[in-house]
Amino acid sequence: MGKSSALACVVVLAGGLIAGCEQAPFGGAARDERAQSPSSFKPESSRVARGQAIYNKHCIQCHGESGKGRVLDWRIRDDDGHFPPPPLNGTANTAQQPASALFEIIRDGSPPGQGKMPAWKNTLSKQDMQNVLVYIQSLWSPPVYRLWWNINRHAQER
Repeated sequence: MGKSSALACVVVLAGGLIAGCEQAPFGGAARDERAQSPSSFKPESSRVARGQAIYNKHCIQCHGESGKGRVLDWRIRDDDGHFPPPPLNGTANTAQQPASALFEIIRDGSPPGQGKMPAWKNTLSKQDMQNVLVYIQSLWSPPVYRLWWNINRHAQER
């Protein structure tokens, strides 16, 4: 696999935890409080807390405390040929994925042969997955959130 193909796969995986919200971020109404504008980077604290509890129960063992990751370079395949779980705190490519892609990765797991993330669709409710995404975004800096917001907005326009 060439570098550009590998990078494309990593970009998809970087959402690795994250991952279909139909057209609205996190499957909520099109007017989700987080989707209104990049300057409204104030996630609802109760959703962040619920998402953090779910993250700590199901995700922390692979993606690390506060989404910091557990490997030095998540872009290098392991001995099994899979990409390790990426950090989710805004230092990897998670913020370069629209909400629908992030939700899909959580729901369905890693694409075959790319990573080892399991599908969570039979374990977590749609709302639980959305709350995990809100928690993960709460870890991002405002510039990272603004980047994601623009990517997500353009994805919705297609």
